[in-house]
Amino acid sequence: MSSESIPANEYPDRIGFKPDNPYLETFRPYIPAGVRLRELTLLPLIIGTLLGMVFGASSLYLVLKVGLTVSASIPVAVISITIFRLFSKFGLRDATILENNIVQTAGSAGESIAFGVGVTMPAIMILGMDLEFTRVMLVAMLGGLLGILMMIPLRRALIVAQHGYLKYPEGTACAEVLKAGASDESRQAAAAGSAEHAGAAAEGAQTGAKTIFGGLGVGFLYQVLMTGFKGWKDTPEKVFGAPFKAASVSAEISPALLGVGYIIGPRIASIMCAGGVLAYLVLIPAIKFFGEGMTTALPPGTVPISEMSPSQIRGAYVLYIGAGAVAAGGIISLFRSLPTIWSGLKGGLADLRGGQAATANAPRTDQDLSMKFVIGGIIALVGLIMVFPQLNLRWNIIGAILIVAFGFLFVTVSSRLTGEIGSSSNPISGMTVATLLLTCLIFLLIGWTGPSYYVTALSIGGIVCIASSNGGTTSQDLKTGFLIGATPKYQQIAILVGAFASALILGPILLVLNDSATVYVPRVSFEPATQSVSLDSTRATSLPAYSDSIKPTAPGDYRVLKNEPGAAAVAGLDPGEYLVDGSGKIAYKVEENFPATLKVDPSQAGAAEKLKGPQANADQGSYRPWHKTDTTGGPAGRYLVDDQGVPVYLADPGINGIHRTRPDGSAVTKYDAPKATLMSYIIKGILNRQLPWGLVLLGVMIAIVLEMSGIPSLAFAVGVYLPLSSSSPIFIGGMIRWGVDRYLRKKLKDKKLTEDKFVAETDKSPGVLMASGYIAGGALAAIVIAILQGVPRPALANFNKSVEDWANLHNPLFGGPGNSAFFSKLFGPNDGSFIGSLTHPSADFMSMIPFLILMLLLYLVGREVLLTSQPTTVKRR
Repeated sequence: MSSESIPANEYPDRIGFKPDNPYLETFRPYIPAGVRLRELTLLPLIIGTLLGMVFGASSLYLVLKVGLTVSASIPVAVISITIFRLFSKFGLRDATILENNIVQTAGSAGESIAFGVGVTMPAIMILGMDLEFTRVMLVAMLGGLLGILMMIPLRRALIVAQHGYLKYPEGTACAEVLKAGASDESRQAAAAGSAEHAGAAAEGAQTGAKTIFGGLGVGFLYQVLMTGFKGWKDTPEKVFGAPFKAASVSAEISPALLGVGYIIGPRIASIMCAGGVLAYLVLIPAIKFFGEGMTTALPPGTVPISEMSPSQIRGAYVLYIGAGAVAAGGIISLFRSLPTIWSGLKGGLADLRGGQAATANAPRTDQDLSMKFVIGGIIALVGLIMVFPQLNLRWNIIGAILIVAFGFLFVTVSSRLTGEIGSSSNPISGMTVATLLLTCLIFLLIGWTGPSYYVTALSIGGIVCIASSNGGTTSQDLKTGFLIGATPKYQQIAILVGAFASALILGPILLVLNDSATVYVPRVSFEPATQSVSLDSTRATSLPAYSDSIKPTAPGDYRVLKNEPGAAAVAGLDPGEYLVDGSGKIAYKVEENFPATLKVDPSQAGAAEKLKGPQANADQGSYRPWHKTDTTGGPAGRYLVDDQGVPVYLADPGINGIHRTRPDGSAVTKYDAPKATLMSYIIKGILNRQLPWGLVLLGVMIAIVLEMSGIPSLAFAVGVYLPLSSSSPIFIGGMIRWGVDRYLRKKLKDKKLTEDKFVAETDKSPGVLMASGYIAGGALAAIVIAILQGVPRPALANFNKSVEDWANLHNPLFGGPGNSAFFSKLFGPNDGSFIGSLTHPSADFMSMIPFLILMLLLYLVGREVLLTSQPTTVKRR
């Protein structure tokens, strides 16, 4: 029977080696099993490992920003082909297709480990504990290696025996890329055809690499100019006034988020952005409308809603609604996947029994690492898990059993689901939610509910999450190798090396990103006033003696105005405390971040430490950390206190923090880590049972309404939780992809592709490669800038400050006085008329110009107008 005559899904439960499998009967790998080519050599392994670290770092940045990552295999494969082809032009040898496969195998490990780290590890900090470097590194390393080792026994069962039934779409697409860029040596080994076809394929591979490197360069340069040199405002925003008070729209105009939107496509991008629209244009304005008349705080908020800004309303109320929606969406997604997960587990275990029939004389393409090595490695890793005190699993037999049981369960499920629906749709988050739910329920039954067991539960969940994520990635890599005729054991060695190396760097990067965006919030801060109300300065009292560390950004003589509700209130001015300048105009609103009466017994504070990040240059003092876990007497959080136990700063973390401006007025880019927040809420909700359940249940009901309407609730819920500024550029990227796909459908209509084949074809298109470059370049630039900002060197801090001051004074695209001064020189003062608003555009509007250029470039590359090769002409004789 011919394989073409059988639909791919006709025998979804076929297990073991079946001689009548029509797909296996007709299958031949690209490089035959009897052919020997260079494969696991040192240079490809080093390049693949380095690329894995690069894409792992960029993937960690993405998962912290928006909870998503994109597959690295195809970009790494294209980069590898190009690097070795350049080497060949300088007299060095070109790589074989099997060496390029080693590069992409080692390079793909970083992305999957980064996803697991970003989904779980920040939850430790959200739960009120310190994020230790060694803990993150150990969880990443142990989970990554465990997932690979647990996947190895499943290879014959799922990759080989199920060939034709489990598609492994990303692995199949990567194999096609490797074939297209195969060297002459590889083509001769495969007896693939003429030199003319080899030249055409090489040209196509070079064009793809040119596109990726072009995108990487553009993304890196754009991010450096925008963030490092303050070339333009990075988050344009519009806050509405009456009658739509507290509503706002914004966009973080970064190349990485634009690229993510292009790759995930218009549907998911639109659903995510719709969640942001609900949060920022419905929920926040509604809370402001109904709470504006209240004179006291509504828990869990600590100040009256009438005095809250949109960001404060989001932090106090909407985040809990979003977290409830994310939790419900994750659990619903898990339950909807249960039939598939059960089928995958049942088929995978049955296949495992039938797939162990390999002999010692197996052909090259069927040789795995020995089972002694695999089982010994798993036992050794579990032993290490029980030994390291950082995981709080020391000699914890129950924890070890849970890791092995859940790990093997979900690695099996992840591998099979990846084969059926691809890595992008694999519900790793749902599997992690299930692991944490079951683990916490077991802990609750045996009485393990103290804060120390939060770390235990999260360590179990983190290791299982990373193992299942890496198990799916390993499956895709082994599928690629199966199709091109690679040696499995060499791939397994390569991905073990790549996973180990990537795990070593992700912990430091996570800490650097957090420290560089941490804001040390003083007791009193000064927010530039958004209401321009002139008043008689005699109504204001003398300014209290605020310390130098919390003085207003612009020096000057100010008086204090307390605007309280009642007959004496200033009309049109929100209640609160304000600073009034010498002319009687309001300059700042005074925000009390925590009460002056807050204090702790010094014996309960930790060891002394100094500030980290940019603020360390202004304050070299040492303080002691205090983790406040309840809201009694003031907000919960991590405080830095003096020797008397009086809080000096509230340390608002870079990950999941809510303060986006430093005391000196400089803006800070935060990392919202939506899925890590979900994990922390599951642990806290079950073990601690201290959550604002009213708000959480509102989010749960939103998710249920969406599911009843036929809309995927998890993507929408992530949009509710994320800032609209993060989901809006993703939406724009999705719309560009929609326009490009319409063009590609017309171009490929003669091929009569099925929807699955069309998606596979467009996933290798120039637009996707350009978007991958945007992501890598933008994320790497953001990480480099974060590292430089975190270096406590006065010279760097002074340079950054001088650049920002110049931009404020002279750059019309950045904001501040420079915007109005620039246009006033051209068109005269702004008279406030309609014409005046047109001739004096704001920095929020002007900063969209570079982003429009970035969008246009992506669209033109996707439409194959730029960075395309000329068609190759083949002479016929």
